[in-house]
Amino acid sequence: MNFTYYRRKITSAVMTGLSIASALVAVGVLAVVFIYTLMQGFGSLNLDFFIAMPAPVGESGGGMANALAGTGILIGLGSLIGLPTGIMAGIYLAEHGNNAFGNMVRFMADVLSGVPSIVVGVVAYVLVVLPMKHFSALAGGVALAILMIPTVTRTTEEMIRLVPGSYREAALALGIPRWKTTVRIILPAALKGITTGVLLSIARAAGETAPLLFTALGNRFWSTALDQPIASLTVFIYDYARAPFEEWNRQAWAAAFVLIALIFIISLVFRTVTRRQYAQR
Repeated sequence: MNFTYYRRKITSAVMTGLSIASALVAVGVLAVVFIYTLMQGFGSLNLDFFIAMPAPVGESGGGMANALAGTGILIGLGSLIGLPTGIMAGIYLAEHGNNAFGNMVRFMADVLSGVPSIVVGVVAYVLVVLPMKHFSALAGGVALAILMIPTVTRTTEEMIRLVPGSYREAALALGIPRWKTTVRIILPAALKGITTGVLLSIARAAGETAPLLFTALGNRFWSTALDQPIASLTVFIYDYARAPFEEWNRQAWAAAFVLIALIFIISLVFRTVTRRQYAQR
């Protein structure tokens, strides 16, 4: 009796310790990346970095104003296309997807989530760039949207499935149509979980470089036209980090820090807004 009790206590303590250690490792890796990027890039940040255009090759100074604007446009386009598609697909899978078609959609979403981003870039190149006959921000947005869709779809489905069935039964018993039950009751209840999926998808899209090399390409000049090549932070980081100029290398680290900070701010804003909305209900 005592042996079994102590064995269970020891096993519980060991597994708890391993869980805590794993959590610390995960957080530690993030902390190391953030701190090292901060140390390397923060010193190169100044006002010109945010408002000035890139300097010519060989000259010091300059900034990445066009890349900051381009990144915002690309993420906005990707979100405009990918998030509604993924959320609606997730709603369908959770509410009506217990059939052969739903199983196929679910399987394809899982497969798509594991497809390398460079392959997605090639697909967007064939679908958008070739018909348009030139690179464009629209093609980059389509590539990022394709990357967003599987994460949002599967997260939305799982979060909606976690909502207790009694919510649906109570709403239907009151005579509320099923579509209104989903929109007014189920979705708000699953909002925090869906927001997590949205943040993950945006974070992944914001950090992608390979798809943009095949679609948006890049631009050292100011451009916000959706049908023209556009600059982005990730492509600038890729180009500047491998350049033989120390000034460009420093700006690459600064851009990496700004990108991490941007994702952190987006996550913080989303969390704050959804927490307040959830508390008000």
